[in-house]
Amino acid sequence: MGTTTLMSIGLRAMVANYAALQTTGHNIANAGVDGYSRQQAELATAQGQFTGAGFFGKGVDVQTVTRSHDAYLTREAATARSLSAMDSARYGALQDLESVFPIGETGVGHAAGQFLNAAVDLASRPSDMAARQVVLARATDAATRFAAADDQLNQIQGNLSEQVSASADAVNELSANIAAVNQKIAGVKALGQPPNDLLDERDRLISELSGYLQVSTIPADDGTMGVFVAGGQRLVLGASAATIRTMPDPEDSSRISLAVEESGFLRPLQDGSLGGGSIAGLMRFQNHDLVAARNQLGQMATAFASAVNAQQSFGLDMGDPPQAGAPVFELGDPQVLPNAANQRTASGSFVSQIGVTIADAQQLQASEYELRTDPVGSTGVWQLTRRSDGLVRSVMDGDTVDGFTLNLGWPQPATTDRFLLQPVSRAASGMRRALDDPRGLAAASPVAATLSPANTGTASVASLTVVDAAVDPEQTAQITFTSDTGDYSWELRDRTSNALLSSGTAVWTAGSPITLNGYELQLSGVPRNGDAISVAKTAHPEANNTNALALVALRDRELVGRSVQSNGQLGGGQTVNEAYASAMADIGVRVQGARVSSEVSATVAGQAEQTRASGAGVNLDEEAARLLAFQQTYQAAAKVLQVAQSVFDTLLDAART
Repeated sequence: MGTTTLMSIGLRAMVANYAALQTTGHNIANAGVDGYSRQQAELATAQGQFTGAGFFGKGVDVQTVTRSHDAYLTREAATARSLSAMDSARYGALQDLESVFPIGETGVGHAAGQFLNAAVDLASRPSDMAARQVVLARATDAATRFAAADDQLNQIQGNLSEQVSASADAVNELSANIAAVNQKIAGVKALGQPPNDLLDERDRLISELSGYLQVSTIPADDGTMGVFVAGGQRLVLGASAATIRTMPDPEDSSRISLAVEESGFLRPLQDGSLGGGSIAGLMRFQNHDLVAARNQLGQMATAFASAVNAQQSFGLDMGDPPQAGAPVFELGDPQVLPNAANQRTASGSFVSQIGVTIADAQQLQASEYELRTDPVGSTGVWQLTRRSDGLVRSVMDGDTVDGFTLNLGWPQPATTDRFLLQPVSRAASGMRRALDDPRGLAAASPVAATLSPANTGTASVASLTVVDAAVDPEQTAQITFTSDTGDYSWELRDRTSNALLSSGTAVWTAGSPITLNGYELQLSGVPRNGDAISVAKTAHPEANNTNALALVALRDRELVGRSVQSNGQLGGGQTVNEAYASAMADIGVRVQGARVSSEVSATVAGQAEQTRASGAGVNLDEEAARLLAFQQTYQAAAKVLQVAQSVFDTLLDAART
């Protein structure tokens, strides 16, 4: 064997331990770099040489440099980070939404209540111009609050769209970088050794990408990594990267939607398929939380303004001559949005048009609706889905559903056509005070009730409320009780000619109104046989406050979200203040739920990253110990080389002699 073998062993040992020292130094240098995986020089014993005296070792070889990497833990950490980013993004957006529904005097519920409270002074002094001016001022404040709240929702939507667009740009940059690293990794694949730093860089980019969109990865034989989003949409494949595009939502262009673009072809991404990431959190907020808040606000605005306008139309103003009251408020119109993919004419307009009109504002629900042709193919039958709870109904032209009437238009749409119906979504955006003249407030009722002085019972008029704008004050009603148990007869006569127009009989029960000629007469006490009540045209509207009292009564009336009960009667519902409190509570629950989810997912993400780092990260104390050990081994190897050199010199000297 000779001294050359000993020198070779010493040299191999020095090279191997120098490689270990270099790797350890590399670990120490990158200890603070995110995503860096600890590396280790892998050494192997060189194959021994056979001699008659046995096998003699030839030293050590450096096989490769490996990195401490667990694919499962890396994937779990990226997934946990994705879910944490989604919850955090939604929580932040919900906090902004919470400010649209403040408590106390700054909320729309308080403003609506203040308007109705102002009607108390109007009822006390129906001809007082100052009281009328206060009512109009409160009407302005209520309308302004509703419109301002809708403006805030629009600002939130605008900020969200900008955030999603910026995030999409970041995703595209990360995808391009992953594709570039893939290309470099594939380029060195033939060398047979893993490019550890490039692999770390790719894992870091994928982890950062997971903060925006939840991804799944599949390794390829050439060393590249395929990256997929939304349950299988290709984002990165080899050295090629697709692009995330933002665009107006095909259902509602005021919202934003996402698609993957590759080779000029767009593949839409549904928010429910995104899984996690900040973009998924923002899209969920846009398509669910923000829509619900806008519908709740619009439902309140429509129910409140419509009830006030209806009651105003039942009364008489202070004009000369007095007229039926004009609307106090204006609202945004119901919206029908054709899907962008619907059939179009050669000029680009949609072939089919759909209309929606409000039939009963009290029955309107805080929801959007999807309308499409009946999948069974029945002629003239459509399928209407209420988005808030998924209720599906079959409807036809002219049907009234949840307080609105459908006008399904012509021609019939194609089987693939769809429409998004928004009966209340945009109501608050167009809300304003429409009445400018304080004399236009209709405090008076067109009719008044008078008890006969000959009555012997204890009955008195508790209220006389007009419930139908078609009430005819030119008809005088005479109600005469024919028993002590509530039986009565009635007659309607022409006010001028006293001609009999109609008559009939009925039974009055305590607590129930007498409904006649477009009004409801509520009695207190008990009438006796022979008692009479007449209802005739109001003689002095300027002094009458009956309709103002009816406006005040709206404070305690269930105006919002009523529905037809099993007995066929309207029931349920909330007052305006109750509806506002419910909206605040709903958003508060969403905020608290999102906060808890955000805290929990952040903790899980931190633990997952800590677990990953505990196996792959750099421990400086351990590296320092290794550094000393490799230094000593290197010095010992140098000593072997020194001894071999000395032996070799001795042999040379001996050979010369």
